[in-house]
Amino acid sequence: MAKLTDTQIAELLSRGTAEVIVYEDLKKKLLSGKKLRVKLGIDPTGSDLHIGHAVVLRKLRQFQDLGHHVILLVGNFTGKIGDPTDKNETRKQLTDEEVATNLQNYLIQAGKILKLDKLEVVYNADWLSHMSFEEVVGLAANFTVQQMLERDMFEKRMAEGKPIHLHEFFYPLMQGYDSVVLRADLELGGTDQKFNCLAGRVLQRAHNEEPQNVLITPILEGLDGKEKMSKSLNNYIGIMEPPEEQYGKVMSIPDELILRYFELATDVPLEEMRRIGEDIEAGTNPRDVKMRLAREIVGMYHDKEAAQMAERHFIHLFQKKEVPDEIPAYKLPAKEIGLIEAIFQSGIEGSKSQIKRLIEQGGVKLNQETVKNKDHIFTPGKKPIIVQVGKRKFIQFVAE
Repeated sequence: MAKLTDTQIAELLSRGTAEVIVYEDLKKKLLSGKKLRVKLGIDPTGSDLHIGHAVVLRKLRQFQDLGHHVILLVGNFTGKIGDPTDKNETRKQLTDEEVATNLQNYLIQAGKILKLDKLEVVYNADWLSHMSFEEVVGLAANFTVQQMLERDMFEKRMAEGKPIHLHEFFYPLMQGYDSVVLRADLELGGTDQKFNCLAGRVLQRAHNEEPQNVLITPILEGLDGKEKMSKSLNNYIGIMEPPEEQYGKVMSIPDELILRYFELATDVPLEEMRRIGEDIEAGTNPRDVKMRLAREIVGMYHDKEAAQMAERHFIHLFQKKEVPDEIPAYKLPAKEIGLIEAIFQSGIEGSKSQIKRLIEQGGVKLNQETVKNKDHIFTPGKKPIIVQVGKRKFIQFVAE
């Protein structure tokens, strides 16, 4: 176990951290050199990770590097129920097959951050699926309905007249009981998980166990600088995206988020971050600082060479306002087709709703002319039609 100084503990518990419960108690344990059982629970409700997800995973990696026993709890039971956390409606319940597929993809991507060979992976269906109704009632007796209704998302849904299903109250009970079973000393989670993490402390006390400490990580804003990073909002940077895509997306973030991204999404030392902040205040062009940020992020998920190539691509394509020399071609039948359908078939953009949103926002061009009509129809011919989707994606449509 690595022995930490007060200064090192202060940085561990402050950088990329929104709140620690209970700070002094956790600090004491870290100073003691005790090997902590550190838990992070994930529900594999989706298959793609972005750098917003990586905030808590990177914090977990820090505890791995310090020699603590790190546990990744897979909610293959809770994932089928659905945590309402930041949702304004009941989350879709998943099948066993969907959970298994998402988990496989999750671990492949998480392996870019965590040391999978030094990670204990457990599944909460191993104990939750065998509980009796009497045991569930026993867990529920530790909480009140008023406590559950105080959660922000439930208050909002009640105000809007949207339903709250009884099974959604069980989610914090299950997550809290996971901590009892795993004898967790510390649980990590985003700000949307605070209630669930605190439920673990309640149930551990009820089972005569020492309550876990809780480390809450902040939510990273997306490329729009307003909403949390989310694939559904198309404001995300995927950790498996190509280097050029990652680099270009970083360059599009609002200037006021530069230092926040440095703090939450990179390993740049705090002292160097302070100098970067001073440079910005002194008049350094934010574009140049973002280029440094982009190199850091691309280098983390690919390598330094890929980051340098992505930077050259960005300079060539955007600072010089040039179209790429090589644009992939996609063949279509020589008959009328809707623009949304054509882009969707080509696979360069996600869902049709994302494509529609981009068109309405002026983010799609045909032969360098902006198209804002979501119902635009064209007919492919022998001469390629160059389509630009967003700032970085190009495709050319040609007739079969």
